[in-house]
Amino acid sequence: MAPAGDGEEVPERNGYAGLVVVPPEQMDPRPLFQAVDALCQENILHFGESGSDVSSRLVQAFTRIQEQAHGLEPAVRALAAVCPLFDLDPDTPANGYRSLLKVVLACTQHILHKCRYVTASRRSLFFRAAHNCSELEAYGAALTQLRALLCFAQRLLTANRHGDLFFRQERGLSEEFLKEYSTMHKGCFYGRCLGFQFTPSIRPFLQTISIGLVSFGENYKRHESGISVAASSFFISGRYAIDPELRGAEFERITQNLDVNFWKAFWNITEMEVLTSLVGIASTTMRINKTLTVPPEPLEMPLSSDPHRTVTINPPVAHTGPGPVHLRLISYQLREGQESDELNAFSKPEGPLSLDLRLRSRPAPLSPHLIIHFHGGGFVAQTSKSHEPYLRTWAQELEAPILSVDYSLAPEAPFPRALEECFYAYCWALQHCRLLGSTGERVCLAGDSAGGNLCITVALRAASVGIRLPDGIMVAYPATLLQATASPSRLLTLMDPLLPLSVLSKCLSAYAGTERVPVEEQSLEKLSAVNQVKRGTALFLRDIRQGAASWLSNLMEGNKEKTSPETMRKSVSEAALAGEEAINRRVSLKSKTIQDLSRHQYSERSSGGLSQHNSQRGAQTRSEGSSGRSQPSPPPPSIQSCPDAGERHSLNSPQEQVNFFLTESEGETFTDQDLATHSTDRDLATHSTDRDLATHSTDRDLTTHSADRDPATHSKENIPPVHLPEDRSGYYSLGFPEGFQPLRSQNGVANMSLQTSAIVNNPYMSPLLAPDSMLQGLPPLHIVACALDPMLDDSVMFAKRLRALNRPVTLKVVDDLPHGFLTLAHLSQETRNATNVCIQRIKQVLREDPPAPPAAAPRKHRKLERTLGKSPVTDREIGA
Repeated sequence: MAPAGDGEEVPERNGYAGLVVVPPEQMDPRPLFQAVDALCQENILHFGESGSDVSSRLVQAFTRIQEQAHGLEPAVRALAAVCPLFDLDPDTPANGYRSLLKVVLACTQHILHKCRYVTASRRSLFFRAAHNCSELEAYGAALTQLRALLCFAQRLLTANRHGDLFFRQERGLSEEFLKEYSTMHKGCFYGRCLGFQFTPSIRPFLQTISIGLVSFGENYKRHESGISVAASSFFISGRYAIDPELRGAEFERITQNLDVNFWKAFWNITEMEVLTSLVGIASTTMRINKTLTVPPEPLEMPLSSDPHRTVTINPPVAHTGPGPVHLRLISYQLREGQESDELNAFSKPEGPLSLDLRLRSRPAPLSPHLIIHFHGGGFVAQTSKSHEPYLRTWAQELEAPILSVDYSLAPEAPFPRALEECFYAYCWALQHCRLLGSTGERVCLAGDSAGGNLCITVALRAASVGIRLPDGIMVAYPATLLQATASPSRLLTLMDPLLPLSVLSKCLSAYAGTERVPVEEQSLEKLSAVNQVKRGTALFLRDIRQGAASWLSNLMEGNKEKTSPETMRKSVSEAALAGEEAINRRVSLKSKTIQDLSRHQYSERSSGGLSQHNSQRGAQTRSEGSSGRSQPSPPPPSIQSCPDAGERHSLNSPQEQVNFFLTESEGETFTDQDLATHSTDRDLATHSTDRDLATHSTDRDLTTHSADRDPATHSKENIPPVHLPEDRSGYYSLGFPEGFQPLRSQNGVANMSLQTSAIVNNPYMSPLLAPDSMLQGLPPLHIVACALDPMLDDSVMFAKRLRALNRPVTLKVVDDLPHGFLTLAHLSQETRNATNVCIQRIKQVLREDPPAPPAAAPRKHRKLERTLGKSPVTDREIGA
């Protein structure tokens, strides 16, 4: 990491015992910005004396950095003064405002490091002027976009209630941020600046993921099997590895345009047999690793208040009717019951049959502990197989069997199907714990991301039914508010390579049931892995031949096009959106090497006309998406609408209806603001459509202006200049300072819309919105979050709610790691340490260690109390 200031070295975190390391967001930023300003001014004077093109670009890059640093410094100081007010307690300094400041300072430190290097090496014979210029241009663009995010964070600070991190209204800032996000330039964060905010050991992995993503996007919908996509992607990945700007532009285009089925297909690459076999070789060997299929049969569960009375738990029925639940049992030791004929009746072989040559040993006694795990994946992708590496570590360290649930995925099975299956699996595990190798004395629910959401909602479900609760819950970076609601940490979705806002929005829409699935995609999802391999085998050699020819052709064509600065790069990932409708679409000659020549027609056209065509097509796509989501059809009055209507008490127990929706008494605990939100859904959908049209018109003007610029004044990074449209009637400025505007995307408008369906307010979908009466029934909860995770505010606010209700809850925030660090547990020492934190939290549940009592509330600063408590903060006071 770059040094924090002149002559200042940051000691290692694990060294110098007793030394207090001040977090970056609590440091005085003035020395840092002053050092950047001085170095920029010195380099501007030096390179201004030369008349070369690269020197002119360097002067422009240093000038941009200097201007943005001047605007950022007062805003950073003002925001740093108030961000401690949003912490859970003094021992947990974490919230979205702190994270945003940390990212801004990390970017500034990288710029300072680069400025020092240029100053020291600019007279050297080996100084690569063009390379360093590209680096400075990329970080200058990133600093510009971060300044825009700080402006929006200041708006949130003035608009939100005191201590609240979320903007609680569907209209207003959340809607404006979505519109701004859809047009803002993001490619700079996915190219040379990729992962600058994370620990250095993670960045090579993120670069590999980004290269694989854009290569996979080139071939998406052009092949009929995963092996065909992999074969073609391999040959075109090289040019993305050597061209960070092209990779960033393609990454931005893919995240903005492709639907949820693309992300489902890409994330499910980890399910391929080749990868899972390699992981199995490198991971700890398990004595028990078998898949179970539980038939859909009613279960009789005893009530926790009166064990002599039972409640009937019906199998999952939502959307697709009764169906089996798929589970995976993992155990480091062979225990009693795990090889019994009764359990083998639920088991089915996974993969080819193999001969176990290990000596048969006597089974170990039943463990008093049982862990029930729900995997993450945005509710749309992955299974327990993808999360098996860290589950094996858990099984070895915790010495307890782990039952992981492979719940049905959206968009084919939206809410509440996954919740029904997880709750049914929880009840089945309690009944059959001895078959799983456990006595069930201590039961812990554990999950990450979407699985963390399911852990909390399953516990709420168990409390509402009246059966035994788990003894504790451990959730890692959970999603507790499934809405596109603005918060300071969610501003990080502009730059997060693993969780962009457009992808997050698509996943939430799919789980809510408002994401439309093409018919052809539904049929592809039903194909088994064996059938896909059969279909792909015949095409494998053909794809290798075509991929090699495309690679050679692209190499030869690239040499010819180096002399043409106006060449426009365009990917099939954008043209593939419309499927058969894209046959007659005219695209650039550059994409000949990556498209099926039998399905597309090619002709050359100017860059200006192409940019305008992209903008119009993006506007049309978003308009169609918005109209499609604004009028969701209500579910038919069948068993799918009321999945729990069949649950009932037996043995002379009173009749009780249990469902996933609140009763009248529970509904009274909602605030008037929540009720008003429900009543304005239809108006908001119409209002959003009208404002979209104005934004599309603005984006078309922006793209036309950027196409007319002088190509000699900008480098190949494709960083769009700032041009304001003449007609700004539909433009949203979000309180930007005078003379400042963020950079705009050249890839059209992102296909996004504000999620206005009332179902996202359901407490079984968004537990942060649950009434106090429901949250009172939760068992002890341990949350492990990431400081740089866009979902950090979900964890902080949920912990605050439980703390206010005097419920046992802990929050541990790990630094410098991205969302999903559990799946990267074996990648670096930092991810291993974070995984150990999760293991320790589970041990606290299994050993019945109560969470520590909450710390005393911090004493408020009088000046801050006067500023924030009595009157709203003005733009002048917060450094806008």
